[in-house]
Amino acid sequence: MDGFAVVAADVSPWREITGEQAAGPQLPLEVSEGYAVKIMTGAPLPSGADAVIPIEQVTLSEDHIVIEEVPLKPGQFIRPVGSDLAQGQRVLDPGTLIGPIELGLIATMGYAEVAVARRPRVAVISTGDELVDPGADLAPGMIRDSNRFSLVAAIEAAGAEVVHSSRVGDTVEELRRKLAELDGQIDVLVTSGGVSVGDRDVVKLLLGETADVHFRRLFMKPGKPLTFATAGDLLIFGLPGNPVSSMVSFELFVRPALLTMMGAKKPLRETTSVALVTEVRPSDRIEFQRAFITVAPNGRLLAETTGNQISSRLASLLGANGLLIIEPGTEPLTPGAMVPAILVGIPQASAPSPLAPTAP
Repeated sequence: MDGFAVVAADVSPWREITGEQAAGPQLPLEVSEGYAVKIMTGAPLPSGADAVIPIEQVTLSEDHIVIEEVPLKPGQFIRPVGSDLAQGQRVLDPGTLIGPIELGLIATMGYAEVAVARRPRVAVISTGDELVDPGADLAPGMIRDSNRFSLVAAIEAAGAEVVHSSRVGDTVEELRRKLAELDGQIDVLVTSGGVSVGDRDVVKLLLGETADVHFRRLFMKPGKPLTFATAGDLLIFGLPGNPVSSMVSFELFVRPALLTMMGAKKPLRETTSVALVTEVRPSDRIEFQRAFITVAPNGRLLAETTGNQISSRLASLLGANGLLIIEPGTEPLTPGAMVPAILVGIPQASAPSPLAPTAP
């Protein structure tokens, strides 16, 4: 506090002002009974003083102050040494994401440099002759290239660095040329589309020639044709072309991989148990249904799906803060049933989005 540094046990309300200590270098000032030093917020405490009386609680004259109530409480309005961090205290563990607070603590401790993991360099490539950029004319049979922009934003939000993004047509030669241009410049390649079983699925065809393919299909919904391959140190994620499949696959596989590469202690999202508000029908595969998760007044987490769960409906992810993990089955899950959910956002004590539910 801005005020006066004094001796707390002094019972005399009258104190002579003997100097002024501003924030900054400590001056050779001392305080004893009957005296006070004017002091500013953040200033070092003069020798002998053990309390600060705010300026609003004194009557101030030219060379002295009169304190309204004495004695004072020792230590009042003083930040003791070690009140922020104790000597020898462990502050940041390896694998901690450095954000605004962490960066401030690093500076507080006097470190101009710290060892950090390099951000993975990522390229994002959309495939398909049917794709056009936003703003371009949309002829019959063409669709907007939305996946590339969603993936770039998701990768950057995860902390990785997108060094390239583009789209290529449905020819192996065009994709091969693009990858040759990126050779040695990236750590991770994320593609969208071209990984299914069609004759023009160029990612599947090219990876079979140039990379070690570890898996091509997963027993999950959405995202069944997800492909993962490596070419030396390069990680390659071939994501499905359907927008929801692409983003759910990213959330489940690509994001944890990027965070692991950066040394994150907890690369996976938190999973919790939620109570269904609406009926949910399982499928023949494990399914990750998009949902709005809210907090009931009693603290219970409630989940309502975002409506139609088809993999082309990107709007089913709009505002969704959870992925319900629905095991394979034939019987519907009724309201009140408890299911696990991956939290991709913070549950709110509010009503679900008006997008939910919608008719098929």
